[in-house]
Order: sequence, then structure tokens, then C-alpha cells
Amino acid sequence: MFEKAPDTAPSWARGLNPQQLEAASHDGSPLLVVAGAGSGKTGTLVARVARLEQGAAPERILLLTFTRRAAREMVARAGAMSGSSNARRVWGGTFHAIANRLLRVHGRAVGLSPGFTVLDTADSADLMNLVRGELGLEGNRRRPRKETLAAIYSAMVNGEAKLAEVVSKSFPWCTEDLGAIRRVFEGYTTRKRAHAVVDYDDLLLYWRAVASSPGAGARLRDMFDHILVDEYQDTNPLQASILSAMHSPKADLMVVGDDCQAIYSFRAATVTNMLDFEQRFPGTRVVKLE
Repeated sequence: MFEKAPDTAPSWARGLNPQQLEAASHDGSPLLVVAGAGSGKTGTLVARVARLEQGAAPERILLLTFTRRAAREMVARAGAMSGSSNARRVWGGTFHAIANRLLRVHGRAVGLSPGFTVLDTADSADLMNLVRGELGLEGNRRRPRKETLAAIYSAMVNGEAKLAEVVSKSFPWCTEDLGAIRRVFEGYTTRKRAHAVVDYDDLLLYWRAVASSPGAGARLRDMFDHILVDEYQDTNPLQASILSAMHSPKADLMVVGDDCQAIYSFRAATVTNMLDFEQRFPGTRVVKLE
């Protein structure tokens, strides 16, 4: 049985066992927290946010979660734990929600107007279908459904993979349509740019582009002193590359995940991001919650 922090400890530390306390109080090098089921990883993340917002400007803390609800609940719990309303100023949300906010201000650096419109998944599929019809690619033979086209496109972007690779691996029945699919995607991209619209996948692409650009990238990195990521085992290669572009020696980076709980393949999620974290971020400290 782990001994927990006493009641005389700071409010954010109370009730944490030694491993949880180490994760919540770590500073400096990148931190990978391997959290098994029932190990209190959410409470540990909340405790870390509560600790950070007591000593740092809350608006310089970035908390990335798998759902918007999770972000809201963690920020609210951190505020209750610290007894401060400042936690509400923490940048909390999903990768896509945070990208949307950042691009409204910094998107011009990569040619994106701040008034862009975001297409949802259904709208994206409909636009691809429209482009396919305009290109006269319907033909007599049965073609991939519009939802399949959208899934292929998303897998390419989020998995940072080539069209032929994605089709061969996950959509082999579409192999005969490679040429037509490529033309649809080209027309789809042209149409989006012409009408200042982006899809969910574009939000991440543009975020990485801004973060990787010489001037705007430095401004983005300078916005945050602390970056925290929940459910890291369910991130995809594009999200991992965004973290690489956002990370700097001045910013603490902490990710939490369970490589045995990687259940989502949505948008090319892969547990490899967690397994390769130490290679991507040298000097990583690993803490295991049990």
C-alpha cells in the first residue's frame, strides 16, 4: 500500500501517492507518465495543473485532452483544488479545438484567413462527392462511397502516409480507383482553398505548419510554459509532430497514457507515439503509476 501525502501538504498534493506526487511536481525534462487502469492518472493530471496555475500564469498552460468535456472537467477540478478561479484561463481542449483558436490569430503566417470556416466530417464527404461528380469520375462501375473517400483522406493526413500506402493497407478494394481518388483529393484541396474553408484534418496540418515556420513558430512556442497531454496512446503521427514543433527547452512537456489501453484507431491514432516518446524527446523522465 502506497503512503499518501499528508493533510499538511499543499492542497494539490494531498492524497497523492509517491509516484503520483513525482509526476505532479516534476519540472524540467520531458515527462512520460505510464498510467495503468485505476492508477489515478486523471487526479494526477489535475493536481499538476493546480500546482502549475498557482505559480505560473494560467494562460501559459496548455492542456490537450481527447474530448472537450474532459478538458472542462479537469480545469474545473484544478480550480476547485487550488481554490482559485484562475484555472479557467488555462488553454484546455482537444487538439482540433486548440488548433482552431490558435489559427484564428496566427493562421495568416501560412496563408490562412482568420475568418475561415470549418467543415465537419459530413460536409467534407459531401464536398468530395461533389468534386468527383464535377470531374466526371462517377462512371458505370461502383466507386468508393463518399464516406470511404473521407476516411482515406483522413488516414493519409493524420498518419502522414501516402495514398497508395493507405489504400493498400486499409482499403484494398479501392486499389483500382487510385488515380480517380487522387484527382478527387486534388480538386477537393483546390476547392477548400478557393472558398477559405478547412476540414478537421486541415486544422492540425495548419497548426503544424505555423509551429514549424521560422517567425510564427517561435511566437507559438513562446505562448506556453507548460504543455500537458492526456490519453497520449490515442494520438496520431500528425499530433506527435505538432508536439515536437511546439516543444522548446523553455516549456515543460508532460504526456500521460497507457500503452495497454490503446483502443482507438480513429484518425490514424497509434500507440507508437507513446512507445517512441523517449526517442522523440531526449532526456525524458518516465514515471509509472500503479
